[in-house]
Amino acid sequence: MTDDVPDDIVRPFAVEPLAVRGRIVRLGASLDAILARHDYPQPVARVLGEAAALAVLLGSSLKFEGQFQLQTKTDGPVEMIVVDFNAPDCLRAYARFDADKVAALGSGPASTAALVGNGMLAMTIDQGSEMNRYQGIVALDSSGFEQAAQEYFNQSEQIPTRVRLAVAQEIVPEGSIYRAGGIMVQYLPSSSEKLRLEEKPPEAELSSDLWDEALALTNTVEDHELVDPDLSSERLLYRLFHERGVRVFEEQAVRESCSCSRERVVTMIRRFSQDDRDAMVGDDGKIGVTCEFCSRHYDFTPNEIEPAGETKND
Repeated sequence: MTDDVPDDIVRPFAVEPLAVRGRIVRLGASLDAILARHDYPQPVARVLGEAAALAVLLGSSLKFEGQFQLQTKTDGPVEMIVVDFNAPDCLRAYARFDADKVAALGSGPASTAALVGNGMLAMTIDQGSEMNRYQGIVALDSSGFEQAAQEYFNQSEQIPTRVRLAVAQEIVPEGSIYRAGGIMVQYLPSSSEKLRLEEKPPEAELSSDLWDEALALTNTVEDHELVDPDLSSERLLYRLFHERGVRVFEEQAVRESCSCSRERVVTMIRRFSQDDRDAMVGDDGKIGVTCEFCSRHYDFTPNEIEPAGETKND
């Protein structure tokens, strides 16, 4: 890999003659750190990598310092996936899976749909305690993340959208290295263009032609192009849209970072009832908690959990 092709970035772009905007994401060391920490089986690592790339594509559009969370709950071998993107640049993720069901899929490549199964995909935007949370839910019914994201924008936002995701595993002497990539293209005509189309309905065909062209070009993207360490986002965008002209904007860095802390864990434990907290105490007299995202372990004495100014009566 060369310095000219950085990983762990999001690159926004626009193709104004086609009235489309979008983003390309490339994940390298940040994703590899997340996956290596949990030592996931290859199929689980791949599907979690896709979910992480999608979460960054969507969450990086936030114009404020908030959290975008992508979460699945399904009946497939990979029962749950949670990806948090804390704007502007922090990523963390984990998956819960049934090891026997994953093994039963065999040694061949399994599709995302087969791994995830049927259920729901929830996308939540949390702007902090001063603002209301927003959540959108779309069904996962024998379809992957690409189709689910497109259905969400088509139905909820009424924005024609195309998403492509890819994950690659490179075998190295130390084990393996994972990389993920994704591209999202959306048809976003200007307000004046929308008005013109409303006033002259027959001209709507021109709008359709623009999106059809953008969609056809995006569909030519190969998986390897999204994860190729020697192909920059700029070069890929030029390959796709050079005839129309593409503008690229300043890249945004992405890094793996968990927001857990002793203070946050204490706050979480205090939400449980006293009976539940008593049941958490182990044989060593401590309450042990392991973060599902980063695997960091915390130990607390019962007195540390008691609210300030209060002590538990014996």
